[in-house]
Amino acid sequence: MSDLTRHRLMQAGWLGAAALALAAVFALYTRPAFLVTLIDQLWACF
Repeated sequence: MSDLTRHRLMQAGWLGAAALALAAVFALYTRPAFLVTLIDQLWACF
């Protein structure tokens, strides 16, 4: 496997991981109860 192919595969892997993370965050934001719990926990720190 050439270095260029390895680099492109690595880049595609990171791009896929980032897209998956963004999709997961978006899915959590569609649940209002999750957001309320998250804000309550954040507010409890202060």
